Amino acid sequence: MTSTNETLPVTGTTRQDEHGLLLVLEQHVEGHDTFLTGRLELGSKSVPVRIISLDDVTVLRPTEAVSALASRWTGVLHLPHGARQRRIPVDLTDAAQERARDVAALDPAELRYALTFLGEATTDAIRAARIEAIVSALPSYHPEAA
Repeated sequence: MTSTNETLPVTGTTRQDEHGLLLVLEQHVEGHDTFLTGRLELGSKSVPVRIISLDDVTVLRPTEAVSALASRWTGVLHLPHGARQRRIPVDLTDAAQERARDVAALDPAELRYALTFLGEATTDAIRAARIEAIVSALPSYHPEAA
């Protein structure tokens, strides 16, 4: 993961759940790890937030109390963690090719989940098992037709 700081203008609405305030963005923040932290500037306020990205919606949860906030808001989201690596690793590509499986068939959300699942492997054995799980779930293709 890069250490680049990104700054994104964002707009959204407020919601409440059983755990408190949620800030629902109007735009999806693509290519970033879920459950990262960042800072949301709302005018003169700077609010630390946890970023929760879900398929079509990005939600921010303030990690500190926030004073009254309008139901619609505009701010600047600062992401100190940078963008997630989106390249498919060589070991996954090789394993898929050996079994004539199509990694390109993954849609962006499936690819995000697969790469996160693989990236969280803590040992070579776990990584190998996760590669096997991912590859076995991929659709087959016929290499002679390609």
